[in-house]
Formats: sequence, structure tokens, C-alpha cells
Amino acid sequence: MKYLGIEPKKPRIAVYDFTGCEGCSLQLANKEETLEAFLKAVEIVQFREVSSARDGDPEIALVDGCVSRADEIDRLMEIRRRAKVLVALGSCACFGGVSKLKNAFDLAEANRAVYGDQPKETLPVRAVKEIVPVDLEIPGCPVSKAEVERIVQHVIYEVPYKFPSYPVCLECKQRYTVCRFEKGQLCLGPITMGGCDAVCPAGGLGCWGCRGPAADPNYEEFMSLARARGFSDAEIYERLNFFGGFKV
Repeated sequence: MKYLGIEPKKPRIAVYDFTGCEGCSLQLANKEETLEAFLKAVEIVQFREVSSARDGDPEIALVDGCVSRADEIDRLMEIRRRAKVLVALGSCACFGGVSKLKNAFDLAEANRAVYGDQPKETLPVRAVKEIVPVDLEIPGCPVSKAEVERIVQHVIYEVPYKFPSYPVCLECKQRYTVCRFEKGQLCLGPITMGGCDAVCPAGGLGCWGCRGPAADPNYEEFMSLARARGFSDAEIYERLNFFGGFKV
């Protein structure tokens, strides 16, 4: 579409998948009511979930998944070399995600237990930023496509955007959701960054912290709150470590 006879420049975007379920990539394709407009605003040079295109270097690279093999390190470094902007897409890319839980175990022993006499190459799981410089991180498991679209508008058209600094608890209150602690559930909402519209608490599940910490989280007060509700330190730390986003 032209405006005043000028064809707007479409940024070249690629979506790359690494170790993970590719749920964040699928989020970009699943919201059909905005998919057409999204695809018209950009030029897809690589996105395995929606296109067979393999067409040169991207200006913006969206990386979905964590790094768990040597070949992924080489591939990620090549993507970083070619892309002007590199975005970590989702909890796995930002923090290591659920896959990072394996780092607590002996990798060789776990490999044998899973694959027997046909072990697979594996390394300790790392987030994208632990391998290459990252320009922007979009957390979530999966990411919110609406948030990704707003960030793409920010990167492309300089539309103002700022990640929330408030915790998930605020969004629970906005939705009139009963606190999950009151329902006897452990919830990381008081210390987790908002922006997800508190979908898990609204659906009856305490927050698992997939978006990482809110600004200046009060861990000490949270631990006191959770302990007072009867949760053990083991239960609390298991939840905090689930997505790898909290450094406690």
C-alpha cells in the first residue's frame, strides 16, 4: 500500500527456532485476526512455521528457544553477525526456560537415562544473551502476540513502548481475580513482571513467573508471605527456578 505515492519500507524479519517447543513462534501465527496485517507490515525472509522463504539476511531476528548444543552456538553467532537487531523471544530465549532445569542434574547420567546406548549431544542450557549480545528481550511462555506486535511497531515505526514495571498482582486486581494465595495456591504474581493480563491466575492457576521479575521485587517480603501461607522453602524455590528468570 502506498501513501502519497511512496511505498513504505518493510523491515526484513526472520524467526529462528532453537531448543524449545516453538510455542512462541506459533503465537505469531495463531492470532489470525491480526496475522494478515502483521505479514503485510514486514517482509518475512525466514519463518519455518509460516513460510518456506529462505531469502537473505534479516534486519530483525527473533530467536525462539534456548541454546543446548554446540551447533546451536555456531548458528546463533552467525545469526547475530547477519542481523541488525536480535530479539530473544520467550522465556526459553530470555532465561533458559523449563529446559534449564536439566542443569541441576549430571548431564551424562541424565542422557543415558533418557537415550540409553544412543546418547545425544547436549550441553548445559543457556539463554541467548549468554552467547551473543541481545538488543531486546520479550519474556513469556508463550509470548503475548499483542505485545510482540506492539514491540515490532516500536522497533519499525518508533511507536512508544515500555515494558511494565508493575507485578502481575496489579492485573489480577484489574480483572477482579481472587488472589490465588486465598485459594491455597502458591503464586509468584507479587514479584513477576506484568503485561500478560494475568491469564493464569484468572484461569485458576497461580503464577509461575514465566515473565521474570518485576521492577525491584521484594523477595524477602514474598518469602515471608509464602511461608506464612504454609509453603516450604523447597516448594517456593522450585517455583522460582522453574523458568530460570529469578536469581535468588
